[in-house]
Amino acid sequence: SYPVANDHQLARLLQIGMVLEEVVEARAGQHYETLPAAERHAAIEDLLEHAATESASHRERLEHLIADLDADPVAYDEIEQLVAARYESDTDTDGVLYDQLANEETAYKFYDDLVTAIENSDVRFSIDRDRLLATLREIRADEAAGVERVTDLMDSL
Repeated sequence: SYPVANDHQLARLLQIGMVLEEVVEARAGQHYETLPAAERHAAIEDLLEHAATESASHRERLEHLIADLDADPVAYDEIEQLVAARYESDTDTDGVLYDQLANEETAYKFYDDLVTAIENSDVRFSIDRDRLLATLREIRADEAAGVERVTDLMDSL
C-alpha cells in the first residue's frame, strides 16, 4: 500500500505477481486432477481450465513489463518464498471452489494494492506509466471477473 519508489521495487512487485499467477495456475490444475470422480462437473473443469489459461496469460504480460523496465530482477527463489509465505492460500479449504475463490480474491487484492501503490507514486518509471497501469487494471478486472465466476458457480451447484 506504499507508493512504489523505483524501477527495482516495481520489478520485484511484478515478479511477485508472476509467481502468484504461477501458484494459481498450478493449483487449478492440481485441484481438478485430485477431485474425486463423483465431484467432477463440466462447469468446474471449465472454470479451472480458464483460471489456468488466464494465469499463464497474466504471467506473460507481466514478463513483458519487467523486460521493459530498467531494473535487475530479484532472484526467483526469494520471490517464491515471499509469495508462499504471504499469498498462498491454506490447502485445508472446504473444497476446490472455495480454494479457487481464495486464489482469485488474493490475486485481485494484490493487483488492486499494486495499482493503488503505483497511482500514489510520483516516480517516473523507465516504462510508460499509462501502459503499466492499463495492463495492471486489465489483469485486476480479470481477477474480479474470476471471483464473480467462482461465486456464480458456487451458487448454481
